[in-house]
Amino acid sequence: MSKAAELAALIGSQTALSNRNMIINGAMQVAQRGTQTSITSAYTACDRWNFTRSGAAVVDASQSTDVPSGEGFANSLKIDVTTADSSVAAGDFAHVRTRFEGQDLQQLRKGTSEAKSLTLSFWVKSAKTGTHIVELYDLDNTRQVSKSYSITTADTWQNVVLQFPADTTGTFDNDNAASLQVAWWLLAGSTYSSGTLNTSWASSTDANRVVGQVNVMDDAANNFYLTGVQLEVGETATPFEHRSYGDELARCQRYYEKTYADSVYFMNGSSGAQIQRQTNHFMVQKRASPTVTQTKTAGSSGSTVGNVGANIDGIIHSFSGSDIESCFFSWTADAEL
Repeated sequence: MSKAAELAALIGSQTALSNRNMIINGAMQVAQRGTQTSITSAYTACDRWNFTRSGAAVVDASQSTDVPSGEGFANSLKIDVTTADSSVAAGDFAHVRTRFEGQDLQQLRKGTSEAKSLTLSFWVKSAKTGTHIVELYDLDNTRQVSKSYSITTADTWQNVVLQFPADTTGTFDNDNAASLQVAWWLLAGSTYSSGTLNTSWASSTDANRVVGQVNVMDDAANNFYLTGVQLEVGETATPFEHRSYGDELARCQRYYEKTYADSVYFMNGSSGAQIQRQTNHFMVQKRASPTVTQTKTAGSSGSTVGNVGANIDGIIHSFSGSDIESCFFSWTADAEL
């Protein structure tokens, strides 16, 4: 299809020309945390993407430059299995997921007669051929729907488009808490795979969630890559909506922010021991009051850094030491879903 035809199709279908993609960091551009090693359940290198598992599997997660050729992507999320889970217990599982605030989902009209369907498109590269499962999970109403896709050639980039039906039952809460989870399953024990795959919205039954899923975690040589992820309203997959790095970073910083260089503070005032405070304002207002981690990286031996509180707008740091002592420090603020 020509670019003119693509544009005409978008206008004709009344699809928004911008802000179509509900996914944050779908092109894996932002990686504030850097490579994460030996993780079992944690946010990965790429912002807004979490790896969670139960069982023996352990992975490294990194921002990779391995991407589908000619598609305009520079990065992907790489999940590298370092400890395999080849003897799968009933309750074992592993998946990569992203979550949405309820207040960002109201346009879906879920739980009403006007509920909207969704289309998910993405590029994936898996070490395992066969059936893979993506699941939408309604965290407010404990409802879910799953769709399968097949990897036909191992370790080869493949484009996938999945359509999810509308759900006229169970509204999303209009708040800043997690309401919807999208999960790419990599392993599912019998607890989650012994029934019949549920391809229509229904109250969650564990046995029906991930039927047929291959075990991507069964070999320490296995890698799983993901990029170009787009979730949009409607039954048509439109071209991927590329956003600038600055735009994507700001969206990510609502949930996680870090210093990119050491901050420095010099004690000043009357001689002798003292305690002083300083306020740092966040680049982006946080989803909720964050968990703050502060680390002294250099400075006078007697100086220390802490905090006396944080809210959605910033951190109040506290410092102790003597007159003219210095404290170099870094910090992170985590308000993830």
